[in-house]
Amino acid sequence: MTTRRHLGLVAAAATLMAAAPMATIFQDWTWLVQCAITVTMIGGAGMLVRSLRAPGWLHPVAMIGALLLALTWLFPSGDEFLAVLPSPATIGHFGALLAQSAQDVHTYGVPVPDGDALLFITALGIGSVAVVVDVLTVTLRRPALAGLPMLAIYSVPVAIYVDSVPAAPFVVGAVGYLWLLMADNVDRVRRFGRRFTGDGRDVDVWEPSPLAAAGRRLAVLGVVIAVLIPLTIPGMTSGLLTNLSGGGTGGTGLGNGPGQVNLFAALSGQLNQSEVTEMIRVTTNDPSPAYLRIGIADELREDGFASRPPRGRPDSARSLPDPRTDPDIRNTGVSHDAYQATVEVTGNFNMALLPTYAVPVQMRDVDGNWAYDRTAQIVFSGRSRARNMTYGFEYVRTSYTPGALRRSQPLPADDDLRQAFTAVPQVPQVTQLVGELTAGARSDYDRVLAIYEHFSRDNGFTYSLATEGGTASQDIVNFLDNRVGFCQQYAAAMAWLVRAADVPARVAFGFTNGSRRQENTYTLTNLNLHAWTEVYFDGLGWVPFDPTPAASIPGSVRSEWAPDVDAPPDAGPSAGPSAAPSAAPSAGPLPQTGPDQLDPGALGAGSAADSTAGPRWPWWTLAGVIAVLVLAALPAARRATVRRRRLARVVAPLTPAGTDPTDASGAGSPAASGATAGAAPLMTVTGADAGAARQHAHAVWSELVDTLVDLRMPVDRSETPRATAGRLAALESVHGAAADAVQLLSQAEERARYARQPVPGEPLVEALGRVRAALAAGVGRRTRLAARLLPLSVLLRWRDAVVEAYSRVFSVVGRWRDAAARLSPRRLLANRAGR
Repeated sequence: MTTRRHLGLVAAAATLMAAAPMATIFQDWTWLVQCAITVTMIGGAGMLVRSLRAPGWLHPVAMIGALLLALTWLFPSGDEFLAVLPSPATIGHFGALLAQSAQDVHTYGVPVPDGDALLFITALGIGSVAVVVDVLTVTLRRPALAGLPMLAIYSVPVAIYVDSVPAAPFVVGAVGYLWLLMADNVDRVRRFGRRFTGDGRDVDVWEPSPLAAAGRRLAVLGVVIAVLIPLTIPGMTSGLLTNLSGGGTGGTGLGNGPGQVNLFAALSGQLNQSEVTEMIRVTTNDPSPAYLRIGIADELREDGFASRPPRGRPDSARSLPDPRTDPDIRNTGVSHDAYQATVEVTGNFNMALLPTYAVPVQMRDVDGNWAYDRTAQIVFSGRSRARNMTYGFEYVRTSYTPGALRRSQPLPADDDLRQAFTAVPQVPQVTQLVGELTAGARSDYDRVLAIYEHFSRDNGFTYSLATEGGTASQDIVNFLDNRVGFCQQYAAAMAWLVRAADVPARVAFGFTNGSRRQENTYTLTNLNLHAWTEVYFDGLGWVPFDPTPAASIPGSVRSEWAPDVDAPPDAGPSAGPSAAPSAAPSAGPLPQTGPDQLDPGALGAGSAADSTAGPRWPWWTLAGVIAVLVLAALPAARRATVRRRRLARVVAPLTPAGTDPTDASGAGSPAASGATAGAAPLMTVTGADAGAARQHAHAVWSELVDTLVDLRMPVDRSETPRATAGRLAALESVHGAAADAVQLLSQAEERARYARQPVPGEPLVEALGRVRAALAAGVGRRTRLAARLLPLSVLLRWRDAVVEAYSRVFSVVGRWRDAAARLSPRRLLANRAGR
């Protein structure tokens, strides 16, 4: 038992070491403290139940209970019993954390902040792995299999880091796994006997054996090789060798790291929420500001648009380029207006990106951790987050006339920017549509405008949130066919079509101006998140186009070069926010309950289904509870079925033939059968009914034996029925009629086994009922409850069936292995050499 406790400690420590990869996911070390507490409580529960010599099935139950207590203590809802015991509110709180974690996973890039949702799912996952590792190592003595759940932890950073995976977490986790294997093998060797060296010298307990030392050296060598080989193979990593060879760009590339967020997933998750959450408050002297910009998606692959890693040197956000001084920008038909803005970020916006208007030219109140990507025109960081920040900036809002855009010439075919932002997967439907729309267009602007005007209500396009938000090729084709979607589909579809027309385009993300305004301050919520298209024109730069219906987007902005295609013919282009007070067929949350307050319930027809459906986790929880209850009821149901089938055989009384004094065995008389005084005389049956009567007696006796097993009473299969009856009759609870019934059952079983004429069946059922009642009265309430809910007779039969099936499979596999060994080339060559 001491050894098992030792292995339990090693299993817990190895699990924590395997969790080392999570250090690359989180910004701080809160996760490690919480996981250490969780794993310690789980390991302590396992050691406690083993010290008490509890049944094996109770070990995982105790550890799962410890996991639940740890999660309740670390992530309380405030409604726990005695502050630590979970309540229904606690389970609901856990469900809310799981739902929030699913959203946060798609929203944040690594390293993620210490949010309760992500910390909860981490503690839950590592705690579950700790339970599985303990069971495999200590209970089942299969430590090699424990590597699978430990490897699952390491797969988390592998799935997140696309370009390279840090080597240090792998080394720490591998050392923990090797420690677990060596601890188990040392225990097995010590159980086998004394250890010796190769020359026969006895090895003391404290002295490491040469074989163990060689194994440790090989293990260390294997880990070193596993780490170094990926670093030496080109293309497997962009980490150590790339930096040593000087192949870096010199900037702060984020890859899938800080600052890079799945903006499509974040936008979809926020727009489909029924709760309105304040994110940004921005004050500006711009009378009609455009969209507040966050980031872009500028790489188009088969699975849709994605964001390239932003590039920029640290502290570059303090010195930004000014387009007014750029000699490449032609001023004909282009105006630049400078404005000031101050942004206050709430705790609900926690990206490594700073929202800014248009093109910022000077940032205030930002530290050196923030960088500026000149190509993407975004401010990002590899260390800091925007949560609770307040900063200011000066920006330039550029306006264009259609004539200025029409005069812009196409980029050369070999231009790097054109090659990077016009590459598209070949989709015949898209190519055909672009050809039809741009036929006869003489300039890039005319081609872009034709594509832009295609997304109008006159062509059947409508806005709705109740659609899937994918941007892959098939998703774009479906949207162009169905013509129902929301902003990210409009923006991605237009960018795709513009690229197919050989004009550079990308998708931009940010906030509209919304509907909540107080003087010069705009309050922006999650429902104001938006996506639009940006098109590049030579000599002018990136120009915004918003193909989403203006009436469906609160705070939508239209311009002279990209007017509202759904506006009446006599309405001119709007230079500011689109005023759409009337209800649109699929409008977003336009109605207001006050001058600067948005009604959370007015989500429009597109999101009505999502807002009324409610969360799904209670239904999954209910289904899980029902499944657990069904599984728990299976043993009791099986026991009741077996009892019913047995006693159903004991039908109406058979025709008695009376006692048979000529019975040579002497079993025909009560005296010869050992009947006690007061027992009912035994009747016999002859002829065809004798076989059925024997089956009745055997069935009733088997039911009595199973009852003894269920009530945890000793059962000796080698005892005779008479000896078993005598032992039961000696119990305090078995007296009077119950004692006579026991004797009747034993005599019936003896007659069924050894005599010619057995006893009829019906009196046996009544006798069995009296005996079962007397036996149940002699045990405690807990034992009776266990016999009813978890009958041991059924569990033992299932265990024997599993063991038997495993033995059969092992035997078959062994025969196949022996057959394969006979055909082994090494064996055939050895036999040939022996001849």
